[in-house]
Amino acid sequence: MNDVANSFLLVYAGLFPIVNPLGSAPIFLDMTRHCTDEERRALAGRVAANGFFLLLGSLFVGSHVLEFFGITLPVVRIAGGLVVTAFAWQLLHAGEQQEKQGVTEAARAIVPSDAFYPLTMPLTVGPGSISVAITLGSQRPKTATGLADLALLGGAAVAGLAAIAATIYLCYRFAEPMVAVLGVRGANVLVRLSAFILLCIGIEIIWSGCSALLGLAR
Repeated sequence: MNDVANSFLLVYAGLFPIVNPLGSAPIFLDMTRHCTDEERRALAGRVAANGFFLLLGSLFVGSHVLEFFGITLPVVRIAGGLVVTAFAWQLLHAGEQQEKQGVTEAARAIVPSDAFYPLTMPLTVGPGSISVAITLGSQRPKTATGLADLALLGGAAVAGLAAIAATIYLCYRFAEPMVAVLGVRGANVLVRLSAFILLCIGIEIIWSGCSALLGLAR
């Protein structure tokens, strides 16, 4: 039972800081500002479900897929870091771009079809989260004293992912009252700050990938 609890906590504690639904909630709210409350709630549910299945696939089959194509984790980090960095840069200059493009383009709302991109990936479950999930999956025991033990550990890992998805849903579902406390100007500052932090995370992912590749080359 102790191993089961450790497996659950390892998945949840390992993914929560990098998924960071609390920090992404203001960005989610800003990107869905033209949606109704019902549409935003539906989008929050879709993003949470998409994130769960994306992380689930990364956890259980991600390492096998990379091995099949001969792709290493450092390369995934570099490519993913570039995606996160580009997305964060776009968020930082979102207001300026909307002014240049005019009111029509600025009024375009996020629709349900946007739930996977960009709301799920790279905003919520980015390459950093996927890399962590793949790493956790590759460290899972492939054999155990019995199939029951292996099933329990796998179930605990899935429960950890479900807890992450539930946290994402709650943070996104109640993003508006959370941000309302800050006011319009404060929320705008928080969105820009979150986008800058996301930019830093993207660069950090690129750096870690480059460092790992240099270490392998030596």
